[in-house]
Amino acid sequence: MDDVTQDAEPPRDFEALRSKILARHDAMPKRLAQVARHALDHPDRMALSTVAELAEAAGVQPSTLVRFAQSLGYSGFSELQSVFRAQLRDRWPDYRERLARVKDESGAEPARILDRFIDTAARSVADLGRTIIPGEFDAASALLARAAHVYILGQRRAFPVASYLAYALGKLDFPAILLDNIGSMADVQAGRIGPADTLIAISFNPYTPSTIDLVRFAAGRGAAIIAITDSVFSPVSAEARVRLEVIEADLGAFRSLSATMALAMALAIASAEVRDAG
Repeated sequence: MDDVTQDAEPPRDFEALRSKILARHDAMPKRLAQVARHALDHPDRMALSTVAELAEAAGVQPSTLVRFAQSLGYSGFSELQSVFRAQLRDRWPDYRERLARVKDESGAEPARILDRFIDTAARSVADLGRTIIPGEFDAASALLARAAHVYILGQRRAFPVASYLAYALGKLDFPAILLDNIGSMADVQAGRIGPADTLIAISFNPYTPSTIDLVRFAAGRGAAIIAITDSVFSPVSAEARVRLEVIEADLGAFRSLSATMALAMALAIASAEVRDAG
């Protein structure tokens, strides 16, 4: 078993935590050093994954994660994870800061701002062909074509894409159900999901915790998951049968949705074509 010496006061911000881990790494027992490397290599995964998922990814037992947290002075893993979660939230500035960045990059003239956003949208769409693997897109279309019900989930920034998909799939005669989470009722809305169904989950960094929870619930019920997300390390990717990766360009941290909407339109139409051909 690894020996653990607990500090009196743990780091409360990510940079202090990173510095402490780096300073101690060489002296850590083998398994704790293994966790340390994984934590610094995959901070987003540390913020959003469960203990069991992280232990599997790092190649250690779940108890090792707890000992790692305690060796740095934390009461348990949840307290350590809160530092990674805070760092993830802080990477995207608030809207006043974003407006200031747009002004710095584009000036205050409305027409100039429009030009820059057109360029940003064009770059996003142009990159879509690089990030989408054709075989994965084909697999997603096939899953939707044969699904008994299609559940669609996307919250906050991803909600416009989810609502469009529900509209388009409904018009194309798919049994589409939008999990809009009105009244925090998404768990009830998804209560009948099962192995014959497919869930399209749309989520981007910083990932919405309730989306992650619903994806795990649906996967646990045997539903196929199609993840539209921005990273292989996205927490919705872990449960996905198919992952469609979209990297949106941004202007002053205002990210485009142009590529994601183009993907959603193509996915709806391709799925109808596959269904009708079959």
